[in-house]
Formats: sequence, structure tokens, C-alpha cells
Amino acid sequence: MITKRENIRNIAIIAHVDHGKTTLVDELLKQSGTFRANQSVAERVMDSNAIERERGITILSKNTSVSYENVKINIIDTPGHADFGGEVERVLKMVNGVVLVVDAFEGPMPQTKFVLRKALALDLPVIVCINKVDRPEARPEAVIDEVLELLMDLEASDEQLDCPFVFASAKAGYAFLHKDDERTSMNPLFDTILNFIPAPEGDPEGNLQALISTIDYNEYLGKIGIGKIDNGTIRINQDVVIVNAHDPSKLQKEKISQLYLFEGLDRVSVKEATIGDIVAISGISHIRIGDTLCQPDNPQAIQFQKISEPTIAMQFMVNDSPLAGLDGTYITSRHLRDRLFRELNTDVSLRVEEMETTESFKVSGRGELHLSVLIENMRREGFEFAVSKAEVLYKVDEKGRKLEPMETVYIDVPEEFSGTVIQDLSMRKGELLGMSSAVGGYTRLEFNIPSRGLIGYRGEFMTNTKGNGIMNTTFTGYAPFKGDIQFRKQGSLIAYEAGEAVAYGLYNAQERGILFIGAGEKVYSGMIVGQCPRAEDIEVNVCKRKQLTNTRASGSDDSLKLSPPKVMSLEQSLDFIDTDELLEVTPSSLRIRKKILDPNLRKRASKNKNM
Repeated sequence: MITKRENIRNIAIIAHVDHGKTTLVDELLKQSGTFRANQSVAERVMDSNAIERERGITILSKNTSVSYENVKINIIDTPGHADFGGEVERVLKMVNGVVLVVDAFEGPMPQTKFVLRKALALDLPVIVCINKVDRPEARPEAVIDEVLELLMDLEASDEQLDCPFVFASAKAGYAFLHKDDERTSMNPLFDTILNFIPAPEGDPEGNLQALISTIDYNEYLGKIGIGKIDNGTIRINQDVVIVNAHDPSKLQKEKISQLYLFEGLDRVSVKEATIGDIVAISGISHIRIGDTLCQPDNPQAIQFQKISEPTIAMQFMVNDSPLAGLDGTYITSRHLRDRLFRELNTDVSLRVEEMETTESFKVSGRGELHLSVLIENMRREGFEFAVSKAEVLYKVDEKGRKLEPMETVYIDVPEEFSGTVIQDLSMRKGELLGMSSAVGGYTRLEFNIPSRGLIGYRGEFMTNTKGNGIMNTTFTGYAPFKGDIQFRKQGSLIAYEAGEAVAYGLYNAQERGILFIGAGEKVYSGMIVGQCPRAEDIEVNVCKRKQLTNTRASGSDDSLKLSPPKVMSLEQSLDFIDTDELLEVTPSSLRIRKKILDPNLRKRASKNKNM
């Protein structure tokens, strides 16, 4: 018999990057009594990954729960960045409604549109939380109109348009429904969730159906499948069959060995769970996202939307430079292969393919940020490897035409930089769709551009707008190939010989361009030590020492004035490298090099390419 579980609500918090989702979840946890009164709690406690804390972005969706008025509210904090959209798509299958967080100053942004479209497509009720109302420039009334316009643009149903609006300052810890209300706690938001988000429904006595929407991984427990029970009850030691709507041949018998529910930030072991519960199940090694756990005598898969395909790829390969193996703990192709395939356990948007040689792997993802986070995680774990320049993944249509992935780019820049941005993106095959005045003297530009036109552009964009520009992208699908794009206009300064960079050699080399290294750094022939202002590669000898004579002492090198080297981050290095170059990644260093280190072989290859 179909029943409602009135003591449970399942919600996802969705929003654009940096509109305050994670801070809001922090406050809900604090005010629901999840933490002890004297407990020291880190800011943005849900961003547990080190890179998430450093960059202030959510990469992985997180499950938690709070208790309010004897109702358990399961909350999923989702990423706001387009590169991690795969996380958002699948977790929405676990919830009965969403809280859309919108900045009271910025209003709806491109990613707001992306995550909201996903929620509306699943017919989920929406609560709009206008956050940061305590900002001096906040304009909540205007933002309400903008959100309603966005809902109409996305063809929301009448019920979805009739959504409640809650105003909040997650940082200050209060929410209110009307501007004259008291501003003391988050209770108005809690009450709105209880009143507006429907309780989960199902038949607790019926045949088991539980859809796995997220996979976690733990060194001790192995794969952990996380999902919601739609029907039936699941118990420890119960026999189940795993089926998958996208893989009809899958019929896998398993036994439930360990079962957990979420209580606050912890997983608590339980003996059974029923409809509406979000559970974590360990002990099933081959469990995948999209799998449905069923009763053995009645296996019925729950439909699950396919995750969007990757649009960009890089080659990850064993580091074979002369300085290989000095720094990393894991340096072999076996180490690299095991680590990349292990990432597939938890990252549904990633693809890993083995190449002709065992030394190289093709890794495809949703964007440069998606892949750069993987690279950063691996180097922190002690891996040493090399990566190629990112390339987009093309398709061919039924007419044999080459298709490429396209993005819509939304840019907010101060008015004086808009001309430069339009010129730059036009050269990268971008098509200006619209231009309008944004809040605070900014101009909003909207472009349709090939994904490859954005490779390496982010760093250039920040330089050209003096750090004042905001750029957001959304994948819009495939379109016919737009023609060749010239990317880098500058060449590279290439080290001529192996050794240690010295002040005299660097002093002569810096006249040729901008250096990436300082004195005392080890270099090798074919390593890129700087950027040439002209569109050509130049070999320089940074190891060259001054010839000593009776009248010229080595100490006079101290008077040479060297410009400080340009130290590039991982993203900047990935942006900079060209198609004939590699980025050597180690736990403590990032070195750019030519694929072919030998200068004679390099010239020969270049000549053959141009013939």
C-alpha cells in the first residue's frame, strides 16, 4: 500500500558558483543542533576536500541530514560549476524538491539556469532562497522578478511558478519571509521546507527498489553506493538483484552486508531502512551509478537519465623527461593506470581509454577545470606524470560532417574592457549573441563559441580585464566545425642544454622574453624556460657561465639584475602549453617541455609537418 513518510524530507541545495550553498548548509547544521554548543566547526564544513576548501568551490555532492520539529531533512549540497554538472544531474533523482539559492545582488546567473533546468525537467518543486540580503548593494525585489522571468523562460509549470520565496543571510544565520519579519534564525526556511517539499511516497511492504545515484569510495570499505529507497524495505543480510535501465543484460545477485543512514555529517550503521530513506550500502564491489537494487523475484529497474558525455580530452602519460623519478612516489604506467581507473569509481563524467602504448592514457572530462582538479589531486597524492594540451572531442553526423562541442559564454566586464573581450572571442570563432548593461556599471556579453575556443582563454581573460571580469560557460550541444583557430601568438624559450640555471645565462636569456625559472633550478635540453614575445621558438642557454679571466671575477655576477620569473599555476600551465608540448607534473614542480626533446629531431618533425 502506498504511504507517505511525513517524518522525512529529501532536498538538494542548488545554485550558481559562490552564491552561498555550502555556507547555507553549514548554518542549517548548526541551528538544527547537529553540533554540540561548544564544538569547534570549520567554515564550509561540507567542503571536505582540500582543493574545495582552497578554491572555495564544491566539486563533489555531499549528503548530510538535520532534524527539525521531529522531521529528518536529508540535504544534498551540490556543485555549482558547469564542469561538475554530472554530479548535479544524478543526485536530483534522490530528492523530492530543491532549494534554489540566488545571490541578492547578482541575481540568476548562467549556472542557476543550468541547475534549475535539470530540476524542472524532473518536475521537482522549487523553493527560492534569496541569499546575501545583508549585502549593501542587495536588490532582492528586482531579483525576484529575474527569477520569475527565468522560470518562465524555462517553461516551468504553473505549480513550479507558484514557488515560495525565502530571504536569508546564511553568513549572519537568519531567514525571513517578509521584510518586516524578525531576523533571528533559519526557522522560516526550515518551516518552508516542511510545508512545501512533499514527503517521500512508496510501499514499504512492496518489492524493493532503490536507485544508486552516487558512488563514494573508502580504502577500508571499498565502493559505497548511495541512493534513495523508492519502494520496499532493505535489511542487513538480505539477498538482492542489481539491474540497470541502460544495461538490460545486467542481472547481478548480491547480499547486503553493511547498511548506513546519514545522521548529521556521519554515516550510522543500521539494520534496516525503508521508503524515503537515503542509504549508503558497502560490500558490493561492482555497484555503479544508475543501478537499481531489487527483490530477486521481481527485478524492475528505475529509469535514470544518461549523464552528459565528456567534451574535452587530454593524454596522461608516464613522465620520461631527464628529471623523471626524482620527486614522485608513484611513477610507473601501472601506478598511473590503477589511479585513473580508480577515479572512475566515483567520477561518473570521466572516461579513461588505454592508448596503443601502455605508457599513455586518454582521459576525457567535462571541461578544463574538471581535468585540472584530477591532476591536482594526483600530484598531491605523490604521482608524477605528464599531460598533453586539452583537445575537444569531435563527432561526425549522418551526412559525414565534422561536429564540435559548443558553449554559451556569459561574461560580465567593466565597460572599458568589453571591446577587448569581443575582439579576443571573435578571433576564437565566438559569435556575439547579445550585449546589455549589467548591475554596477558592468556590461554583460553573451557568446556562442566552440569549446576549443575557450581552451587557454581563462588566464588571458583575467589578464585583459585586470581581474575584474566574470566568465561563466554552459555546454549547449554539437554544431558543424567552425574552422581553424590560431591559439598562442607567442613562442617558447627552450633550454639548449642540461644543467643548472645560473644568473649570467638567465640575464642574457631574459632579453629574449619572459622567464619561468630562477637561478639554481635544474633544466634539461628541450625544457621550456620562458615565453618569447614573437610567434617563434628560440633556444637559449640558461646554464652558460661567464668566462673567467684575471680581471673578471665570478663574483661580479651578483651585480646582474634579473627580473623575477613568472611562476605559473597548474591552470595557467595547462592554458599555456601548445600541441607539440607537454606539462610535466610532479608533487613539487610543474615543468613545461617539448614532446620531442632532441632539437634536431624536433626540427625534422616540424619540417615534415609543414610539407
